[in-house]
Amino acid sequence: MDLVKSHLMYAVREEVEVLKEQIKELIERNSQLEQENSLLKNLASPEQLAQFQAQVQSGSPPASTQPQGAAAQQSAPPAQSASQSSGPSA
Repeated sequence: MDLVKSHLMYAVREEVEVLKEQIKELIERNSQLEQENSLLKNLASPEQLAQFQAQVQSGSPPASTQPQGAAAQQSAPPAQSASQSSGPSA
């Protein structure tokens, strides 16, 4: 019975460690996305913001903001890969 208990405790500890790492990665990703969102909001004109908000409220995809978003996403992966490469080594 003690063997089963110790095995279960070991399995639970392993799962907790995996979940902690996933939470850490998600927090980092959320922070990156918040920074990107803030940057895009600062760079967007009031007309673009109004158009985007109207599209979000209507439920249609933001077609006119996709090129701008694509440009931002192209610049984002190097920053993400740099933080991800430093994340696991920390």
